Amino acid sequence: MVPKIIIHGGAWDIPKPLHQPHLSGIKSALKIGQKILLNTDDPVQAVLAIIKNLEDNPVFDAGKGSFLNKMGEVEMDAAIMVGSDLSVGAVAAIQNVQNPIEVANLVRTKTEHLLLVGKGASGFAKEQGVAFIKTEDMLIGREKNRFKKLAGQDKVNIKSFFETKKPSDTVGAVVINSRGEIVAGTSTGGTPYKMAGRVGDCPIVGAGFFADDLIAGVACTGWGEGILKVQLAREAIDRIKLGNAPHKAASGAVDYMRSRVAGDGGIILIDKKGEVGFAFNTPFMPVGVATGEKIDFVHLGIG
Repeated sequence: MVPKIIIHGGAWDIPKPLHQPHLSGIKSALKIGQKILLNTDDPVQAVLAIIKNLEDNPVFDAGKGSFLNKMGEVEMDAAIMVGSDLSVGAVAAIQNVQNPIEVANLVRTKTEHLLLVGKGASGFAKEQGVAFIKTEDMLIGREKNRFKKLAGQDKVNIKSFFETKKPSDTVGAVVINSRGEIVAGTSTGGTPYKMAGRVGDCPIVGAGFFADDLIAGVACTGWGEGILKVQLAREAIDRIKLGNAPHKAASGAVDYMRSRVAGDGGIILIDKKGEVGFAFNTPFMPVGVATGEKIDFVHLGIG
């Protein structure tokens, strides 16, 4: 099996000045994943390093670049799934950690649970010695200004963020190693001006992500409520099980979400044969694909 990586940087209508930063961010994360695969052949460590790199990049809505919720706070979600044993770790509405994906993996390896939320997730992170940072140290000027603008509106249409030039940058990665072991990971700051405590698809197994060495690995992005309603990741997995090629499975699942709940978003996917696929119905979705030795492509796509 040729080790392979696929990464996305969120599905939305990305303004032109942000095109190159998104492409550069995806390429940088791919290179980090490549190095780990070449040195260790460990898909878990590759996914963790890729997602942490994207969380540390303020271009994306994850970690450092996360949006403020309606209360002016940063609440983040993240998840990881290992396809060899179907182990899952996830956190939701966690605050004041730089890398939520790190805490999600600790949930997977250090607890009997799959998902921890809010104060429970933050308390667990402290027990595990995860470093905490102040909310103000996570904020960038872009999000402070956006929060002030949204707070002054009478009504905020959350779904519109996926259809217009407003950000929605959940990040995701799927990796397969030389032994056919598949791992999928996701991380997000959610949608701008969301209600406190809101949880989208990102940390929900079968909705925002899924990985099974016997089938495929999937990571999703987009309007979380729509993705949750149709269980988008599982929809793509089921299409793979029916014999669809990765691109057809991804596009069929996205088309189903659109027709069933008018959902906006996208999917990246690697099947058990190491074949990649992706699809989205938004104007753009930054995507990058690489083997352990070379980058196949990095582009924005055109929906």
